Amino acid sequence: MKHLFLFGLSLVFTLTSLAQNQLQHPDQFLGYTVGQRFTPQHRVLAYAEYVARQNPGRVKLVPYGTTFEGRQLMAVVVASEKNLARLEEIRTAHLRRIGLGTASSTAPATSQEPQPPIAWLSYNVHGNEAISSEAFMLVLHDLLNTANPVSQKILSNTVVILDPCLNPDGHDRYVNWYNQVSGTTPDPTPFAREHSEPWPGGRYTHYLFDPNRDWAWQTQEITQQRMALYQQWMPHLHGDFHEMGPESPYYFAPSAKPYHEDITPWQRNFQQIIGQYNSRYFDKNGWLYFTRENFDLFYPSYGDTWPTYNGAIGMTFEQGGGGRAGLAYQKNDGDTLTLRERIDHHYTASFATLESVADRPDEVVKNFTGFFEKSINNPIGDFKSYLIKTANDPGRIKALRKLLDNNLIRYGLAGKAQKLTGFNYQTQKNEAVSIDNNDLVISAYQPKSTLLKILFEPKSTLEDSVTYDITAWSIPYAYGLKAYGLKDKLTPVVYPSGNSAASGQALNPATKPYAYLVRWQSAEDVQFLAGLLKNKVRVRVAERTFKQDNQTFEAGTLIITRAGNERLGDRLHQIVQQQADQYGVKLLSATTGFVAEGADFGSGSVFSLKNPHVAVLTGDVTTPTSMGEVWHYFDQELRYPLTLIDGNALANTSLNGLDVLILPQGYGYGRILNDRTLSKLKDWVQAGGKLIVMERATQFFVDKPDWGLKKKEEKPETRKDKAEKKPEPDETLRLYGEREREAVSEETPGSVYRVDLDRSHPLAYGYANGYFSLVQNVYDYDFLRDGWNVGYLKKDNYVAGFVGKNAKTKLNNTLLYGVQDLGRGSVVYIMDDPLFRGFWYNGKLLFGNAVFMVGN
Repeated sequence: MKHLFLFGLSLVFTLTSLAQNQLQHPDQFLGYTVGQRFTPQHRVLAYAEYVARQNPGRVKLVPYGTTFEGRQLMAVVVASEKNLARLEEIRTAHLRRIGLGTASSTAPATSQEPQPPIAWLSYNVHGNEAISSEAFMLVLHDLLNTANPVSQKILSNTVVILDPCLNPDGHDRYVNWYNQVSGTTPDPTPFAREHSEPWPGGRYTHYLFDPNRDWAWQTQEITQQRMALYQQWMPHLHGDFHEMGPESPYYFAPSAKPYHEDITPWQRNFQQIIGQYNSRYFDKNGWLYFTRENFDLFYPSYGDTWPTYNGAIGMTFEQGGGGRAGLAYQKNDGDTLTLRERIDHHYTASFATLESVADRPDEVVKNFTGFFEKSINNPIGDFKSYLIKTANDPGRIKALRKLLDNNLIRYGLAGKAQKLTGFNYQTQKNEAVSIDNNDLVISAYQPKSTLLKILFEPKSTLEDSVTYDITAWSIPYAYGLKAYGLKDKLTPVVYPSGNSAASGQALNPATKPYAYLVRWQSAEDVQFLAGLLKNKVRVRVAERTFKQDNQTFEAGTLIITRAGNERLGDRLHQIVQQQADQYGVKLLSATTGFVAEGADFGSGSVFSLKNPHVAVLTGDVTTPTSMGEVWHYFDQELRYPLTLIDGNALANTSLNGLDVLILPQGYGYGRILNDRTLSKLKDWVQAGGKLIVMERATQFFVDKPDWGLKKKEEKPETRKDKAEKKPEPDETLRLYGEREREAVSEETPGSVYRVDLDRSHPLAYGYANGYFSLVQNVYDYDFLRDGWNVGYLKKDNYVAGFVGKNAKTKLNNTLLYGVQDLGRGSVVYIMDDPLFRGFWYNGKLLFGNAVFMVGN
């Protein structure tokens, strides 16, 4: 392999650094040349530990947690001896400067030294984009090279934080597989086994989530732990290193449009600076690259956008390769892309980016500080406060507070009653709002104001319709909150400490009540129910609204009676109270089963719930992230048993004893859902089973005999109108250069719609405030003719986000959630994804209804 002239000094840096301090090069430490094979994560960390021992004055290791599978998470701080000696002072002074200092960091600085910018580089967030961790070792080694003027400039002027592997579980899944299937000599043939990574691949976390889309939501343990550390530093720059398809060259900033409107002019300009520094070195080496395409700065939960919305210079780097490329890959142009070439590109981009900050440290610090000063004193956006109504909704408020806490967004209570006018998220209108003392208030006058505004904006402004991800995400819609945006500045009072969600006035308090009542309205209530069922507690549900002691209880209310639970004795009360305390659920007690209005507790309209045996299909017929969302929901949120069944074995798997079978999104169902398997599923449902079919899996049931899902039929008059109105010849002309934008006219990459619900059906229990769905696919499904149309879109249900003109037409009068009764069982069709990335909180109740409520 040819030697590459990295930074114009070739490998002189490496040869020189071998002599200094006898620091071993990664090649020496590993026993093989970097790029000769993939390195397991523990060996990458072992090299970092070795370097830290050899350079205690310039390198500090910061362990910050472990993955689900028990692998170490670690950041590596590299700085000059002077800056490392005052590292804690640098960190705390920086946080004080931007208004995020804590009580423990209020002491004055002991040094008059200037604040150096903090640059954080993140490697290997997608596990099978494994070159990042290899490049990390070279970057770490050469940053310590005292003979390298670029390295010395970087360490003199900046504090560098390197995270060698953000997703160790996915990384090792890929590396272990590849090292098992490769031989002495890599085979570049594209169809060779080593270029065909098996399902689910190493890209994702243990639960098959994409961690690069989790920065704001923090649903995964690796994200939660990393973000806690990240926000203890709040770096001025964050670089996120990735790979893409092997046919692509290298990508670096500036990013593609759309840029979010709230990205500052200075942040936009620095994107150009990053591009200039990188292009200089790439040009010198004759490497191909591109900018301003594909990778935009819009969706707020990426490794480039979330830091940007927190004041940093955030950017993505993408090297052609990915899990498919392996050690060597023959591209369409006949050239062979090697692992070492890919590593060298990331190595070079790392240094070029660090140098861009090191050349202008004062400018970087000044603008970063100014970003936060503006946030505190003159926040952007129309709304100066956000009001969340809290009455009788402890679960949603608890979940919202957790999200705000994880993002260091400050909030409090209203503290006093008053009346104002505000934007009602549910109606999308300005209306009068009555504020109660205990309503939650979030002031825009705070350090995290820009992030707050972006997460809560009802509609995000798009400067370009071609985007990389979803285009709507507003927290009030995602969480199903009764929320208002206010133009008035409210100053919240301190939120009380502790969890008071489970407290409240009980109905006719009794030591051992006739029944416990729990309103059904949040994901925490589903967790509570799952805990009871797992503990063999029998639970009943009110099918209709009822009144007791002047309180109204909506359909879906849980009723836990002593009757039917006699075998548990006093343990019943212990179990119920323990589960309520664990999930912050408010318990109400009733001394009688007699109600003032509605059905008494012994009525047939108060049905008993099963303790269902639930399974989900997995394997390569399913989409990993969709299956992972279901798995994570049961395993981590509900803590309820879930059986995983390989989809390819479905035809030969006995479904006896199974109550619920979930088919997550997938594109491989055509291989397994033949007539024989469909007949088997139908027989199982008719015998009492419940089949839940999600997203694109539904298309394999459309227009099939015995299954109620149908495509919309074009009306005869519409066909006639089309025949009469033939387009003029010039109207059919298309521009090749506009083909990408024409394609998106048929798409909705992620837009918010208000869903019309049949709230009397168990699938819609708990949605007193309605439901807003994140629609990502265009389903052209008719209403069920023999079944229950529980959730559907009418003509005017669009709320926010991009929807192509043709897609918007197809989504008119379209079924989103339907239930088909089939024999003694039922089929639940769910066309959108209520568990999307684990952050669409309001959908978790709907999915809980599908699993536990429907069909009982």
